[in-house]
Amino acid sequence: MPFKDQTTSASQTVLTEVVEARAPAPGSENGYLIVIYGHEMGRRVRVTTEPLIIGRSPKCEIQVDQESVSRNHCRIRFEGGEFLVRDLGSTNGTYVNDNLVQEEGRLRHGDQLKVGRTILKFIVGDDVEVEYHEEIYRLMTTDGLTQLNNKRYFDEMLDREVARAKRYKRSFSLLVFDIDLFKTVNDRFGHLAGDAILRQLGAVLLGRLRVNDVLARIGGEEFALITPEVGLDGAKELAGKINRLIGDTRFEFDGTRVGVTVSVGVAEWQPHYEDPSDLFKAADEKMFEAKRNGRNQVCS
Repeated sequence: MPFKDQTTSASQTVLTEVVEARAPAPGSENGYLIVIYGHEMGRRVRVTTEPLIIGRSPKCEIQVDQESVSRNHCRIRFEGGEFLVRDLGSTNGTYVNDNLVQEEGRLRHGDQLKVGRTILKFIVGDDVEVEYHEEIYRLMTTDGLTQLNNKRYFDEMLDREVARAKRYKRSFSLLVFDIDLFKTVNDRFGHLAGDAILRQLGAVLLGRLRVNDVLARIGGEEFALITPEVGLDGAKELAGKINRLIGDTRFEFDGTRVGVTVSVGVAEWQPHYEDPSDLFKAADEKMFEAKRNGRNQVCS
């Protein structure tokens, strides 16, 4: 079954279908490629010592049915005790951990292989079954493209913070932000560029927040940040830092700089709110107000 030309959010049902490209050779190295972003997320393909080709052609061992994927896009083979990946002259390139594959490169345990808009994670070793099930669990709470939390996890954490706020009378705030004119990026540079920008934005923000903060991708180009025990003033200050950080970051795709800014809406939990949707609506409305006021700013 080919991978269709679409992406799938991590909040959707995770598939656990096992697709064996070939029977494993006795005593050989074996691993899996797991789809962590794209159609059929969670699908796995067994990788053995036999060469394996990924591409748009139905003759490929892994068919990825996308316009951005070449008919024979890349090949994985086993030699000298390690797995190697080679780009087969594809139009849009093959990437391992966001690095363009030049000629042939090693494919190690945990690496992410990007073919078109599909991202596959490579796992290999003695405990591939355990690793696979752990990865499926991770996919249920993580956005495969940005590696941030997904909307499912965000909704659970927002419910938790609302329950804590009601029980202990502690406040917290919510930031909702959206990439400005993101459709223009996709229209001008293509969806591969849009995916690259989203991944880079996630990387910029990861590790720059408190341990207790919950950052998630909740839509196409929309993100949200829960800040436990932070009032409106502190949340506004944080929103300003995020706005400036993203505006000052050099985002690139294929060597071309892409200007990226965000509009941020901020709201603090209020005692008269009935449920989490009230807080989200307040922050979301402020985000749209920031866009109406000219974008690239914070409204609270």
